[in-house]
Amino acid sequence: MSLTNLQYETIKRVFDEKQRRHRLLLEERTAYVNEHVDGFREISDAISTLSVQNAKKILDGDENALLDLRKMIQDLKLQKAALLQSSKLPPDYLSPDFDCPDCKDTGYVNGKKCLCFKQAMVNILYDQSNIREFLETQNFDKVSDKYYKGKDLIHFHDTFEKANNFIKNFDNDYQNIIFYGTVGTGKSFLSGCIAKSLIESGHSVIYFSATALMDTLSKYSFDYKSKEELNEFYQDIYECDLLIIDDLGTELTNAFSVSRLFTCLNERFLRKKSIVISTNLSLEELRDRYTDRIFSRLTGNFIFCRLTGPDIRMIE
Repeated sequence: MSLTNLQYETIKRVFDEKQRRHRLLLEERTAYVNEHVDGFREISDAISTLSVQNAKKILDGDENALLDLRKMIQDLKLQKAALLQSSKLPPDYLSPDFDCPDCKDTGYVNGKKCLCFKQAMVNILYDQSNIREFLETQNFDKVSDKYYKGKDLIHFHDTFEKANNFIKNFDNDYQNIIFYGTVGTGKSFLSGCIAKSLIESGHSVIYFSATALMDTLSKYSFDYKSKEELNEFYQDIYECDLLIIDDLGTELTNAFSVSRLFTCLNERFLRKKSIVISTNLSLEELRDRYTDRIFSRLTGNFIFCRLTGPDIRMIE
């Protein structure tokens, strides 16, 4: 999964804290039982003494020592359980208590990441994406072609197929997608579906509206007080597995913003990091607004997916 070292260490600290918390709880319960349940400490001491004594016998070659030790310890454990019961304490009162019984809060099972560890990683990726709440309702199961007819339907099916192929081949085939076309035809929705699918499979995704992206890049360039604070996030814009730029064309366009956009696109192209763009602009408007240099980068590095039809938000 695509986490930075800092994010990975953050998760590890959470799991270390879980183990520490449960260890302290077990120590507190053990101290309570030893103090308030008569005879319990003595049985624990007896188990320790027997273990030492029989260890010597085992080393001396006594073939029955290990079997005898197991029987004696089992009897003593039954006595301990009876003492707990007589004190109205549950039988598992002194058993380790774990949030995840599969990995015992280590995060790993047989050397592989446990499902709970993977889920923690996905949660961080959602937080990083900037659109956790938005993605709660965005998934391919909710995609429908009922709003499209004629050529609009053909465009939709073609776009839907390309979006699915983008996800299926994400790890093996470097691609970028630009969804363009009329307002309200599902461009942002499909971007969200892609984001959700990739995050769920453990990829890092960052979402920005075009306006927010330009504001962030501008702040990094000119707000020196915030520059250090933004530095890691600025690098994430270049390094995350997928950057989504939504509603390109709604931002204030000037020489600076065009320059920043070109740098952002070019850096990600060089690093083979994918981009998904959605825009209501036509190809002609993209060319006129962003100069030939950016337009040539788009046409040379993106799969163009056109969506047309009625404004779905006005129908629902």
